[in-house]
Amino acid sequence: MISVSKLLCDLDSESDGLRYDAGAESSREQITERKQRRPVVVWNLTKQCNLHCSHCYAAADTETAPGELTTGEGKALLDDLAAYGVPVVLFSGGEPLVRDDLADLVAHAADRGLRPVLSTNGTLITPERAARLRDAGLRYVGVSVDGLPERNDAFRGKEGAFEAAVRGIEASMDAGLKTGLRYTITRANAPDLEGVVDLLSDLGVDRFCFYHLDYGGRGADIRDVDLSPAETREAIRRVCDVTREYHARGEEIETLLVGNYADAGYLVEYAREELGEKAADRIYRALEVNGGDPAGERIADVDYQGNVHPTQFWQGYSLGNVRDRPFGAIWEDETNPILRALRDRPDGLSGRCASCRYRSICRGGSRLRALSVCGDVFAPDPKCYLTEDEIGTAAP
Repeated sequence: MISVSKLLCDLDSESDGLRYDAGAESSREQITERKQRRPVVVWNLTKQCNLHCSHCYAAADTETAPGELTTGEGKALLDDLAAYGVPVVLFSGGEPLVRDDLADLVAHAADRGLRPVLSTNGTLITPERAARLRDAGLRYVGVSVDGLPERNDAFRGKEGAFEAAVRGIEASMDAGLKTGLRYTITRANAPDLEGVVDLLSDLGVDRFCFYHLDYGGRGADIRDVDLSPAETREAIRRVCDVTREYHARGEEIETLLVGNYADAGYLVEYAREELGEKAADRIYRALEVNGGDPAGERIADVDYQGNVHPTQFWQGYSLGNVRDRPFGAIWEDETNPILRALRDRPDGLSGRCASCRYRSICRGGSRLRALSVCGDVFAPDPKCYLTEDEIGTAAP
């Protein structure tokens, strides 16, 4: 994640230590004072979902899939992650709220010193369930809203999904849970970008996560409606402009970009144009500490059957299974060629990525998109929208 509000507006966040090794400089209580040494783990604890979203990276279904980790196995996994030093576990799915034991698992994570957070479509959050999750120790709820009512409901395959998600956001906030809104952009919902930001402002939500489409699960099936490089560039400029406009009015919305580290290079270019060379240099140095695309290093995924993946989007490739080996043993096994490639990627990158001046703050972007489009894990990310002049190299 790249914090636009931190880098362009100097907004303090509880993640400053985790992302930028700048916890000591922040006025907020920190998740961790220093940059993470272990990955944040996404746990897709079920493949079942009450919706059928066109971009679902987990290819979730309406029925329970076989082989789901039991409550006991889930608690053992959480014990394992805590012992390994994982700072955050993100409960995801499918839709995690279809599991009746979610609050019990959240409480177990909190008791073990993990920071439990939730990724949800929001439609199953009631005031009662929000209160149970708060009491269990849940620290954050991220609710996905992919446009205003008509476009969101088409995206999510169910009429009324937008209104149900809004009710879920309100229930979470009424329970005192920190709540954010997540939005994945495509050509189908790009016109709603500003409307979604206005929505979160109207609801009193102060965290906006802007996701690029990654090509995993059903996301790979809708590549044809992904934004072009030029459209992506324009969307990111809109996010930067809107963030600064809200902050200028005194509304401190935390804005995050997720899923395309070409955004790192663009933020430097944007800052140079709008804020000057000194600001651009400061932002570059912060992004260098952040470390670029985190797949296989600072982010990991465990699916509903216990398979470990380099990121939550890369469900098609397993590094091993926690039913067979501890998570740490799987994560540190660099005999795995994909894991080794992800960690050595600056040396293997090809094409325009190989000599890009922003390589140290991007690290080639999404290797999954490169593999999906080009058939080569080291090929350039097809979603890079920086110009040849900006990256400082001739076209390949």
